[in-house]
Order: sequence, then C-alpha cells, then structure tokens
Amino acid sequence: PAALWVQGDATRMLVPQIAIVGARAATPEGLAHARFFAGALGHAGLGVASGLAAGIDAAAHAAALETCGGTLAVVGTGCDVVYPARHRELAARIAAQGAVVSAFPPGTGARAAHFPMRNRVLAGLALGVLVVEAGQRSGALITAHAGIALGREVFAVPGSIANPMARGCHRLIREGAQLIESPAEALDALRPAIAAQGLRLRECLQIAAGDATSAGAGRQDAPAVTADGGRWLAALGHAPVALETLALRVDQPVAAVSAALSLLELEGRVARTAGGLWQRLPG
Repeated sequence: PAALWVQGDATRMLVPQIAIVGARAATPEGLAHARFFAGALGHAGLGVASGLAAGIDAAAHAAALETCGGTLAVVGTGCDVVYPARHRELAARIAAQGAVVSAFPPGTGARAAHFPMRNRVLAGLALGVLVVEAGQRSGALITAHAGIALGREVFAVPGSIANPMARGCHRLIREGAQLIESPAEALDALRPAIAAQGLRLRECLQIAAGDATSAGAGRQDAPAVTADGGRWLAALGHAPVALETLALRVDQPVAAVSAALSLLELEGRVARTAGGLWQRLPG
C-alpha cells in the first residue's frame, strides 16, 4: 500500500515481528497452542502480529500483550473500526500497549475484499508467519502464501488427521512450510532475519544521527543515536523507565529514542517490561 494508518505506537513496527494466524473456529487445543507460541516468542523479544480475528488471532494477541515483545493488530478496516465488534476491548488494549495498523483510511468498514490486502500487509510486516490451525479454505493460508511470495519463513503446527482445522497446516507442510513443534525452532530459523533487520536499523539510525547533527549542531550534550549504546544505557539508569521520560533525559525525539532502544533490544542489552517500561539487562 502507499501508506499505513497506525493507532498507537508506530515505533512498535521496528521490533522484529512474527505473524501468528489461524482458524476463527479454532479448537481448544489450537487456542492453547496459539497462547503458548505467542507467549514464549513474545517473552523472547519478538513482537507478535496478527489480524484481530476471532479464534487463533485473538488468543495470540491476548498472550502477547503480557510479554515484552508486545503485539501489532493488522486489520482489514480503518484503525478506528473494530471488527469483529466483540474485540473492542482487546483492540483498545492493543492500541494502548502496541499498535493497530491498517492499509485503509479511518472510517473504512469491514469488506470481504479488504482482508486479502490485510493478510499481505501482515505477512510483509513480519519476518515469519506461523499458522497454528487452518482449514482448507482458511484466510490464514493467504497470509502464509503471501509470506512465501515475500521470502518470509513460514511455519505450520501439525495436528490430528481427524481434525479438519489441521488440514490447512498439513497442506502448507506438503508445500514446503517448516513443521514446528516448539518456539525455539522458530527463533533458530528467524535468527538470521532478526540480525539482518538489526543491521538495517543500525544503518538507518546512523543516517538519522548524521541528519540530526547537521540540523542541530548546537545540541552538543545530547547523546547521538549511534550503534554505541553506552550513553543510552547511562541515561536509562538501573530502574525501569518510560520512553517519554528517557526522551526528556537525553533531549531527543521520542521516535529516535524508541529506535535506539529497539536496536539495543536486538543486541540483548535492554528489554521492555510487560508494562511498557524499558530496563537494562545484566551484563
């Protein structure tokens, strides 16, 4: 799309994401798997992206909200329109702690033709797509195939041959998706992509630092946004701190501080708490 509309913290899209998707009419086992993978991967620092749909999507969002990785909801409506309506509270929590993202302008209602675009954007924002449960005609397969077309890692959780909600996953595995049984397998497969995203972010931060130096040479005492995180860690201190508070401490824009912290997070030097505060990690 030419643009994305975001409700919430747009810098959350800097965090490496894994898309977790699946059936709306998920089984209890499928919902448990979605919560398990989203919770473990979120605690490992990955953002969990999904589509705010019923079933697997909602379970993944809810579990990821309790982790440092957080969650993005990519929707097929405007950011201000919640579909399904019963997810209004969940959408509000995501907007407050993460971000709701859409390729459609505010006020756009739910239309069937919009959801394939939603699925492609979801795959594009993520480094990998994990399908937990899916029937043969599930929209989750559109997300998975978009991920394949974009060169993303695609994972599928196998299920019982008696479960019709497992047939889409089995089809993906036959087509070449990675059969996955644990979050560690996903992290191992995504590690090169996470490192590559970190390098791209580092380059962007260095360019931003050069632009900021040219535009404001008088701000000599402000820590530069560079790969050297020592001054950022010193400003962070030893107690959890809000992003806005840290921006005031270093006299830098919130977006620049968020980008620098995301790079340090990729390097394992800081972490985001479940409450949205930032803290240093030992070592």
